[in-house]
Amino acid sequence: MGLCSCCCRCLELLCSVLLPPLGVCLRHGCCSMEFWISVLLTILGYLPGVLYAVYVICSVDPDRRRDPDEDYVYVG
Repeated sequence: MGLCSCCCRCLELLCSVLLPPLGVCLRHGCCSMEFWISVLLTILGYLPGVLYAVYVICSVDPDRRRDPDEDYVYVG
């Protein structure tokens, strides 16, 4: 984990404390499921939104999504 990566993570965490969906948006994008869950939880209550945003930023890898067709081997 480099210095730039650490600074970006700290900025995302700071944004997620001030406005939880913004921190998630910076990490995962605006059209991700994590972002919309963060928006919903923030509307329902500020604290659940912050807790979820911090959890998502610290533990969920944004590159975990892969093409489901990559698992198949085509023989022709």
